[in-house]
Amino acid sequence: MRIYKDIFTGDEIFSDTYKIKLVDEVLYEVYGKHVRRTHGDIALDGANPSAEEAADDNETAVESGVDIVLNHRLCETYAFHDKKSYTLYLKDYMKKLVTKLEQTAPDQVDVFKTNMNKVMKDILGRFKDLQFFTGESMEIDGMVAMMEYRDINGESVPVLMAFKHGLEEEKF
Repeated sequence: MRIYKDIFTGDEIFSDTYKIKLVDEVLYEVYGKHVRRTHGDIALDGANPSAEEAADDNETAVESGVDIVLNHRLCETYAFHDKKSYTLYLKDYMKKLVTKLEQTAPDQVDVFKTNMNKVMKDILGRFKDLQFFTGESMEIDGMVAMMEYRDINGESVPVLMAFKHGLEEEKF
């Protein structure tokens, strides 16, 4: 199994347990699904429920949402109120990525810049349909992944988008 982690924060973003597509060598699209999980009965240590509370014994905790978000403890961020605020973040983040690429893979910098501009122009055109997620640390200086819903075979499928060059692959 491979875990993809943010190179700046170390936060898990996704794993290879999902269907993954690489777009223009710069953006991963990770296809998730909506899930609903039951955690079982909740019992407090040392609790002694009274006869009236006995009926509540069968209550269970239910968690629902997008599997990628739940499994990797991603946190939705509302930091970007408009396209301008996201574009400012993106410029700073891309500068950090280019600096890192110049150190680790200088031969990829030009391809990265060209393809990233093309991909982001397309994505920014759909800005109002995007949700934004940080890793578990909620560190906004790291990667902010994007999610949109696409109609695939008549079903609304959540698609998480994350920058390839902002991730490191860890094998388990």
